[in-house]
Amino acid sequence: MAKPVLVVGAGPVGLTMAAELARHGVPVRLVDRLPARDGQSRALAIWARTLELLDIAGCADAFMAAGLHARTLDIHAGRTVLARIAFGSIASPFACLLMLAQPDTERLLEDHLRTLGGHIERGVELTDFVDTGTGVTCTLRHDSGEVETMEAAWLIGCDGAHSLVRRTLGLAFTGATLPTRFILADAHVTGLPTAPDALAMFWHPDGAVMFFPVPGGRYRIIADVGPASVHAPDLLAVQTIVNRRGPGGVTVSDPVWLSAFGVNERRVRDYRAGRVFVAGDAAHVHSPAGGQGMNTGMQDAFNLAWKLALVERGQAGPALLDSYGVERGAVARQVLSDSGRVTRIVLLRNPLARLLRALVVRGVSGLPVIRHMVAAHLSEIMVAYPGSPLNMGDAAGLRGPRPGQRFAPARGHAGAHGPCLTLAAADHDAARALVARHAGLLSPHIHPPPDPRFMWLVRPDGYVAATAHAGRPQVIDRALERIRAGASPHRDSGPVAG
Repeated sequence: MAKPVLVVGAGPVGLTMAAELARHGVPVRLVDRLPARDGQSRALAIWARTLELLDIAGCADAFMAAGLHARTLDIHAGRTVLARIAFGSIASPFACLLMLAQPDTERLLEDHLRTLGGHIERGVELTDFVDTGTGVTCTLRHDSGEVETMEAAWLIGCDGAHSLVRRTLGLAFTGATLPTRFILADAHVTGLPTAPDALAMFWHPDGAVMFFPVPGGRYRIIADVGPASVHAPDLLAVQTIVNRRGPGGVTVSDPVWLSAFGVNERRVRDYRAGRVFVAGDAAHVHSPAGGQGMNTGMQDAFNLAWKLALVERGQAGPALLDSYGVERGAVARQVLSDSGRVTRIVLLRNPLARLLRALVVRGVSGLPVIRHMVAAHLSEIMVAYPGSPLNMGDAAGLRGPRPGQRFAPARGHAGAHGPCLTLAAADHDAARALVARHAGLLSPHIHPPPDPRFMWLVRPDGYVAATAHAGRPQVIDRALERIRAGASPHRDSGPVAG
């Protein structure tokens, strides 16, 4: 029997990783040291690109049915709306921001994993591991006191910001901690003069207060409180901030979670060391501005799983796995930069800088092209891999996505098993010949192309691997051979487009 991949940490990233590996036919064990799921809501936002990937996996409908569909982001000063970003402009089948408490996200992912024959082993903690070159010898401690030694084919650390896997590997987690602290409350809110499906941010000389709607008629309230060390606030402290910074007439009640937190901006340089990987918060943490954190981690999982599956099935060389860190490391750098910039803009204290901020935001948000660009950027549909070592072709006159860019999805192409790449081509004879030459690596299902003069090779995670003129299928052929052999990545390739 083949050795399983061991995934450590059953949060959204670990669950996504385990489910994708199982969907692609890879034996997997998913362990978590906690005896039960954490009930705190934590991450709330699921953006369009993550929903597209969940649709490819076959479980997006369950998420859409469970979450609140937020339609706008409104930025206010008092009761004056400075800017409104409408998510309906996102060029995706999922043109909204899905608001869903993290325990519900984890529950839905666990349900999905069960349909694929997997489950979480709770109360099981990784305490040590050794990469032997042909596998990873892992030491697991069970709640019962039993100590188990297992042989894993690969080890993936999805074990959070304090990752044992990352620390054991000795990967530097470089960055900084912002001096400002924040308070958080999940509570009922009445009197808020905004639509129930709108995210609302209120700017005030003292700082900002933000309201994010969640299912069940509650809101997530976040406010910055300066550099002072603060503990979890009480309801009176939250209400006082809302009274001073909000629009007036807003009442907060029945909190289910009150907390305080700081913001770290850190990332690893290397996502892989031999047969061991890190993903999600184990590889990168940043400001919650933009709600990108959980999405970025889940997209790490979608990126790595299909590559690992091809290697395990003997259809690609191990060097293919190096492209994971090249591609996702560039994304993490961009997210870190963007979220940090937004956080610093929100936290402006200088009166002149705040005035300029309001004028600029009001001015540029009046331009539809800017509003659409902001919505697309937040939704992560603009995430791309322009520096990927897997990219090939870029035919002149191409009308449609280029190598490394997202191939716009359509609903209904979901739930396929196996890590197959797909062709989008009008020349079905040439496409069928490619499928015959690369049986098992290419899906037999050929999709309509954006432009019949060209062919597209699309990866299992929905990004373009190669493009070619319809009469030059040999370019696609070479791209597939390159994936079979693995590719030599360029370390620290350029920034993500979008």
